[in-house]
Amino acid sequence: MGKFIQEFKDFAMKGNVLDMAIGVVIGGAFGKIVTSLVNDIIMPGVGVLTGGLNFTDYKFVIQKGVTDGTEVITPEVAITWGSFVQTVVDFLIIAFCIFLAVKAINRLKRKKEEPAPAAPAGPTQEELLIQIRDLLKEQNSK
Repeated sequence: MGKFIQEFKDFAMKGNVLDMAIGVVIGGAFGKIVTSLVNDIIMPGVGVLTGGLNFTDYKFVIQKGVTDGTEVITPEVAITWGSFVQTVVDFLIIAFCIFLAVKAINRLKRKKEEPAPAAPAGPTQEELLIQIRDLLKEQNSK
């Protein structure tokens, strides 16, 4: 039993598992933010453009519900395609935001990985000796 617990501890404490757990928590919070963005900011604008209609209200009714006063005898059966459209819009916005975040991270990584420009190479030892020889020749010939 002790070996099993140690193996689990080794697995759980690996960097990738912790990174993934943090990503899941942040992703859940990010999803709520994007859902609010879509529901509270984007879809009302789309509703105005479509004449004030709310996408989540769109549906194909297959069978109407039967009620007796306030009591529901048979619930309505419907395909709520408006909710599907809403979910697709949520997904596209989340995917676009993640794309922008990954693109920014890759740009930062690329800047870090680029080596500093190399200093211009100085003359080799042979070239320096040739220059000294030529200068000495010049001085002796004067």
